[in-house]
Amino acid sequence: MNHKAIVLTIAGSDSGGGAGIQADIKAISATGGYACSVITALTAQNTRGVSAVHPVPQEMIRAQLEAVFGDLQVTAVKVGMLGDSATINTVAEVLRRYRPAHLVVDPVMVTANGDMLLAEEAVNSLRAELLPLADVITPNLPEAATLIGSPLPATLSEVESLFEGLAGLDCAAVLLKGGFLQQESRSPDWLLRGGEVRCFDTPRVITANTHGTGCTLSAALACYLGQGLSMDLAVSSAKHYIDRAILAGSTLRIGQGRGPVEHFFDR
Repeated sequence: MNHKAIVLTIAGSDSGGGAGIQADIKAISATGGYACSVITALTAQNTRGVSAVHPVPQEMIRAQLEAVFGDLQVTAVKVGMLGDSATINTVAEVLRRYRPAHLVVDPVMVTANGDMLLAEEAVNSLRAELLPLADVITPNLPEAATLIGSPLPATLSEVESLFEGLAGLDCAAVLLKGGFLQQESRSPDWLLRGGEVRCFDTPRVITANTHGTGCTLSAALACYLGQGLSMDLAVSSAKHYIDRAILAGSTLRIGQGRGPVEHFFDR
């Protein structure tokens, strides 16, 4: 029998196909896993932004979770958009019962277009309920600053001021994404783990087609962890994958706004 790593994504649906559940399924499939999903919210969304959000009822979120865990041997879970405290609590309660081997939490709070995807009052619930369960969380700079109550850094030197606060969060590791440093010629991400900081640095691809990059990176990371890679190697592999997906997507013409990456650049 050919056993694939089964990776569950718990996130919102992006009707435009570039982020959320759709991006996660593409990334997991492209990096060698079998993708299954639990949808937490429906968004009316395209490359220009989010025009409407419809939360999925809690009983349906729970039913999806029980259906997946009750049948599939899930090896890794990626958590993305949850939206509110009730959904965070539901997801955390089920994850505590089933205890997947690997959990990647992408603390989705705001899109690159500035659309809010997490209620402000839910940030405390995220910190208290989900972060302690995670093998690694993957905030971008605005999300990291929000999690620790710090000003948003604008330069590489200012990013380092976040490290102490992030290391104090109740989670095993933090992968801090530096993509928001648009003025930099490099695209660094930092892995904070066990009191150490490792930088994964690559040249920046100059493109507007970056919709769904955060979702894609965290889904790929979950998939590589689910396939048995060490944390450092999984981060390095996921970083390599998203860099190639951004580069391949830089010539795509999809939509009139911030376009997606090319998940299947090898095909």
